[in-house]
Amino acid sequence: MSSLIRSVRLRGYRRLYGPSSLLAGRFYQTDAMTGEVVALPDIQPSNLQFVKTGNPKAPPPSKSLMFGHTFTDHMLTIPWSSVEGWGTPKIGPYGPLSLEPSCTVLHYAQTIFEGMKAYRDEHGKVTLFRPDMNMKRMNTSASRIALPTFNGDALLELIKKLIHSERDWIPREPGHSLYIRPTMIGTQRFIGVAPPSEALLFVICSPVGPYYPEGFKPIALYGTTEYIRAAPVRTTKGTGAYKLGVNYAPGVMPQKEAAKMGYAQNLWLHGPEHYLTEKGDAIELVTPPLDGMILPGVTRDSVLALARDHASAGYYYEGDSRCRSCRNSCRTLWIWYRCSYQSGRTYPTGDDGMGPISRPIWTELTGRQMGTIPSDWSVPVTA
Repeated sequence: MSSLIRSVRLRGYRRLYGPSSLLAGRFYQTDAMTGEVVALPDIQPSNLQFVKTGNPKAPPPSKSLMFGHTFTDHMLTIPWSSVEGWGTPKIGPYGPLSLEPSCTVLHYAQTIFEGMKAYRDEHGKVTLFRPDMNMKRMNTSASRIALPTFNGDALLELIKKLIHSERDWIPREPGHSLYIRPTMIGTQRFIGVAPPSEALLFVICSPVGPYYPEGFKPIALYGTTEYIRAAPVRTTKGTGAYKLGVNYAPGVMPQKEAAKMGYAQNLWLHGPEHYLTEKGDAIELVTPPLDGMILPGVTRDSVLALARDHASAGYYYEGDSRCRSCRNSCRTLWIWYRCSYQSGRTYPTGDDGMGPISRPIWTELTGRQMGTIPSDWSVPVTA
């Protein structure tokens, strides 16, 4: 991009949104002394401040854990402004956020998030599963709704420090983990639709038990054609491929309707052809391509990579697809035994809910997540 074009674009953004400018997901500012266009400061892990809680809690018994209900003692916060860029990172006591009622996140859903897990093996080693993909996806989501982007490696370094401080909260039992939720919100006090001039990135942690506390079992799905999960990108430049808060609330009512009929999740079908998109918080193993319709899930990518490498990989297919019989979710691998799509259909599985396709993939995936199977996907967390 020429300096002249860049200068014109920057002036246009400043007229609309203030002294800084958004280009290609990065914010810039004009130096008052030299007139040069300079990038605003990025996240600096070396500036981290740590304030320890004065009221530490004892982690609850693992058998009592319910997903998303228990939170650790500390959280990470990093403020951002269009004038100063990313501010001082701080790990401090978990607690309420102070937001004014005019904050843009409360009016225009300017929020994105990620979901990650830290695992501890029998020797006490703590690892993350493919966290680089979460950082990349979070930046893509931020750019889509004009929130500030960031150095993913820098944020990951800070997340590791937070996990290390909360390592005693990671359950030791097999199948348990520490769920990590990075989130970014627009915090500008302003009623108006525009990129926010202030934002907050924060990370909280929650110890969780196995997704299947009573064992691996198949579930029932309801083929949903009367609602869509999110607007597709491939035809309308929508938001289906981004992890935005706005994509999740509209799915609650259809899920309640499916639950009333005895189904565990929605199987989201798109268009008059009823093409497969996503199943609740899950995506097909036999899946549509990543052309903007569905979220690029980390577990989706992992399962498909394992399927391609599997000795009996003749079952793998990626393209426009309809109702099939194997699925994976953003948290783990799921199998379904009944799908109501115009007329109910039943698919057999093994006694434990797994068949010849899902069992080897499940074993390999969970082994890599827990670190019992060596893999580059398993990233150690150290002090």
